[in-house]
Amino acid sequence: MKEKIVRIIKKIFFLSPVATLMIAIPFFAFLIVVLTGKINIPALQYIAYILSAYALVISITGISKIVIFARNGVSEHPFMKWLLSVPVVEKLIHENRFRTEIALYPGFCVNVLYVIFKTATGIYYRSAWFLSLGLYYLALAIMRLLLIHYIRFKKETSDKNDELRRYRMCGYMLFPINVALVGITILAVKKNAGFTYPGYLIYVMAMYAFYSVITAVMNLVKYRKYGSPILSAAKVINMSTALVSIFSLETAMLAQFGSESTEHFRVIMTALTGAGVSCIVVGMAVFMIVRSGVLIKRNTEDGK
Repeated sequence: MKEKIVRIIKKIFFLSPVATLMIAIPFFAFLIVVLTGKINIPALQYIAYILSAYALVISITGISKIVIFARNGVSEHPFMKWLLSVPVVEKLIHENRFRTEIALYPGFCVNVLYVIFKTATGIYYRSAWFLSLGLYYLALAIMRLLLIHYIRFKKETSDKNDELRRYRMCGYMLFPINVALVGITILAVKKNAGFTYPGYLIYVMAMYAFYSVITAVMNLVKYRKYGSPILSAAKVINMSTALVSIFSLETAMLAQFGSESTEHFRVIMTALTGAGVSCIVVGMAVFMIVRSGVLIKRNTEDGK
């Protein structure tokens, strides 16, 4: 019975690259049409959200197959062969640890810029919304700084427990991030605060948000297999950023394409999404803290 259920789940949620694209693209397009206000039938609006959720799931489970499918054709191109002959590029593409370490630096710089911008804007406009966002990005910047400092200055004698302690510290840091997320959600619901994007930029942000979530989920699973707490912690930070991207996208779309008649729907969806994001962040924090504690204890008992 269990094997039969697993086969059914795989058939529904683990599709081939072509099938994934053929289903996900129309479903996402349907959602965009609904959000533009061209379809004002409530039943179809709920169906669009359900179908887009399914499209997101199969995109997450199928993105690796799609990438491999695309890469097999691109890797034979003469330009790609020349590019891979450059040592740094080859190392950046094929060495996961090196790529993750390099990615921490621009991520940290972007977080710092966001902290400065959001905090300054919040103080100038006396906006609790921007100050909450500033707190959120400040916590992310500190987490990335801790990882950069460890990677940059770690001693050769450092053992796995050193990485696990830094991993656990990042887990604790997720709690103030969650406080900021709760504040952002409350402000979005009660004060009608939210993100806004001019013109068609919102569609670009939608693609970026979905890409961020898909790659973040994939990397969380992928990098856990390498057994490096530092790499896993870096990917948890990316996941936290991706979750807020989805939340910000929802508030922007509801604000741009909604109307007074959908006000109640906007409040419900914003509250549910904010609560869901908050629960995921808390879950990741608890998992990191508990897992690191268990592994540190096991390594100590084994004399590692």
